Parts: sequence; structure tokens; C-alpha cells
Amino acid sequence: MTKNVTRRAAIGMGAAAAALAATGEAAAAEGRTPPAATQVRTGGCAEAIRRTYLEQKAKAGGVWHAHIAMVDGAGALETVVADDADRVTHGYSVQKLAVAVAVMDKIDRGQLRLDQRLDLNADIILGGTGIYFLQTVWGDEVTVANFLTAMLLVSDNTAVRMCGRVVPALEINDILAAKGFTHTRVEPVANPNRFYLGVTTPRETHDLLWRLANKTILTPRSANFLLGILRWINGYHDGIRRTMSSAERSRVATKYGADFDDLGAARHEAGIMFDAAGAPTLTYALFADSLGHLDNYGSTHPAVQAHAVLGRTMFDAIATTTNRTTRSRHHVAPFRPVDGG
Repeated sequence: MTKNVTRRAAIGMGAAAAALAATGEAAAAEGRTPPAATQVRTGGCAEAIRRTYLEQKAKAGGVWHAHIAMVDGAGALETVVADDADRVTHGYSVQKLAVAVAVMDKIDRGQLRLDQRLDLNADIILGGTGIYFLQTVWGDEVTVANFLTAMLLVSDNTAVRMCGRVVPALEINDILAAKGFTHTRVEPVANPNRFYLGVTTPRETHDLLWRLANKTILTPRSANFLLGILRWINGYHDGIRRTMSSAERSRVATKYGADFDDLGAARHEAGIMFDAAGAPTLTYALFADSLGHLDNYGSTHPAVQAHAVLGRTMFDAIATTTNRTTRSRHHVAPFRPVDGG
């Protein structure tokens, strides 16, 4: 869902100076205490993440807005990187996380069902990313669960339009506002069931991820449904998860977003990493714009290469972490290969 005009001016997005603030404070919106049994040795690990972030940001170029947080040895969520973390920026496909949360909220309230079916007709098909437009013939009936899976796993743009049919744009924004988000919004258009993906901030994206992983933004069943998709090993691998094994990838819930405007290319990625027992341990929200290589959406884009290096550093910081006391609450079964291709 692309809009090739400058939208930053409309929301007052001037060129503010980036500031890296590594503090021991939790992000302002959290107000929650992570599991105290989580054993994370921050110190050197946090410093390694900060150093890698700054190195890769400089190497990739562009303008970055980021937030990274990690549970420390005392069980508190420590902000490791806060680089222009309150900048309102276009989320592009990372914003599909917020859309999915709004849909699941309506399911939690009994106004929608995952098994509810909608027709998939030619007039709703949108290209760009995804799978539905590849069919070349349509007429399917798909469940809400089906198009949510397509939207999060392969970033299907038609699935966004399907979401708009069950939760209109203004209702999505009302749900996000009710959940405490000030800036995370979709952009309504004349058709109430369609919208542009809109804006967010790194800090609010972090908050959404942390609350999703801790089952406080949705019911546990709904949160697990979304996390199961985001953690699945058939998802996006070019960035954060590139140099990880299948088992390691299954411990990372991630969502990628890419587009461009008249300032240049944007390459975003946001997600959450889980410890060895399945407890949420590290969040990242990386938004980079004003980049070159507009038409390179692959793994060789400099910002995506930066994500891969940073992803390995972040995962190594939490790789041996164990929090057995919360296994029953957070555990998701690890990836198991099956016969066939």
C-alpha cells in the first residue's frame, strides 16, 4: 500500500537531530515488570549492541530512528538504544502489526471470529508484496485467520484491504487510541474500508511488541496466534534473522517494512527476541529512511545488511538466557523439520 508523495510535511516531520541515549530506564509507556527470574547479563552485552548499532548505522547511511530494550539481570527492562525514538515516521509494512492487533482486539471482544469467511474477488487484489495477487484468478473464500497469516508472514498487501473490510480505518485508530497509543495510526481515505498504513514511532512500536509478548495488549490466545505467525521460520529472513539457524529464527518474532518517498528509500524492521525458555527478552524497532538503493528490496541493501549484523549481535546477547519459571506462559514449540520440501 504505497503512496508516492511526500507525507512527512503533513505531519510536521522536520529534520530533527538524532540523539542516542543509552539509559537504564524502562520505556515511558511500559509500566510493567518483566519476569524477575530472567537471567540476562547486560553490561557488556548492552554495550556491544550500542556499539554495533552505531557502527552499522554509520555504514548504511540515511536517517535512523530506533529503540532497543533488553531485560537486565534484575529482571527490569533496560533501554539499550534510544535514537530519536519518539520521531513520528511512516511505518510502512511494520504498521501491519498495529492493524493485526486491532483486528484481534475485535475478536477478543466477540465482534469477529478467526474462522469468519470473506470472499476474495479481483477488485480487491493489490500487488507489491504478498501471495494473493500471484494467483491470477480469484473467487476464493478465506478466513480472517488466513489473511492475517498472509499479512504478517509474507506482508500481503491485499490482506490489509481484507482487514479494512472487517475493521474500518477509523475503528482501527479508535482501538489503537484506546490501547494508549498516541501516534500509531492508519491514514483513512474516502473509502472507509481502505487506508494507507500510516505512522508510528520506534518507542510505540516497542511498546506494542512488549505488550504483545507479555499478553497484556490482547488475550493470551490472540497474542499467541500473532506471535506464532511472526516467529515462524518461513517468514522474513533477509534482515535481523539472516545469519541464524532455524531454531534461532523461531525465537525471533519480526516484521519488515520497505518503501520509498521523495526523500529516498526506507528500510524498517521491528520485533522481539525470546530467551531459551520462551520468555520475551529483547525488543528492537529500527526505522531507517532517506536511504539510497530505492529499488533494492533484497538482502544486499546496506540498511538490510546492517539489520543482519545487528540481529546477530542482539541474539548472541540473549542466546543462553533461561527463564524456566515462565515457560508455561510464554513457551512456543521450537521448529521441527518434516519430510518433504
